[in-house]
Amino acid sequence: MLTTELDAVIMRRLAADMFAPFNAVQIRVSIDDIDPPAWRRLIVPIDWNLEQLHLTIQAAFNWWNYHLHEFQIGGLRFSDAAAAYESSSRDDPKVFEQTDVRLRDFTRSGARFNYLYDFGDGWSHTVELEQWLSLDVAPKKAQCIDGARARPPEDIGGIPGYQRFLEILADPSDLEHDETKQWCGGYFDPDWFDLATVNKDVSNALKPNVKRRLHQPKPRKA
Repeated sequence: MLTTELDAVIMRRLAADMFAPFNAVQIRVSIDDIDPPAWRRLIVPIDWNLEQLHLTIQAAFNWWNYHLHEFQIGGLRFSDAAAAYESSSRDDPKVFEQTDVRLRDFTRSGARFNYLYDFGDGWSHTVELEQWLSLDVAPKKAQCIDGARARPPEDIGGIPGYQRFLEILADPSDLEHDETKQWCGGYFDPDWFDLATVNKDVSNALKPNVKRRLHQPKPRKA
């Protein structure tokens, strides 16, 4: 009898866990065309909209959020519709309002779409909704749980400019080496990733007037 009652309790708990409502989504964001890739894995509240996801991606890579951006989903464009309208021409495809789409509107894990930041440099990101989550406590902030490598410097000139930038830094005899090193704050490591630093940035993503680091943190002296 006791065994039967215990089994029933276990089954009720399993059923409760199985049918618990989702309150978060695990997302992987990677910058395209960089090898090895620069990427972040995030936990984000499921009721957040695309504007909040935009701010979270900016924080996760320490982008400075002073260029235009858009999400490209199913052949449609989503961004700040008013700002996009002001900068668009008559023949440009319509841009839909990003605050009208929430993460909970996506119906399956594995869904992918693109996030484009800085139409000049053209930093394309692949966003993958890896897993829907039922956390014990519904999150109010985003969280970074994993990642790798640094994002390129702002205004570097896209992928070709970034490749040239790395070549210059790797060659002290290059005529542009000293000036380039000074421009990037005296230090740049493409393999840099510090989870604690990035997670702090992500947790503050929605705070107003958040200051971004101008340069990559320098390694601490031993």
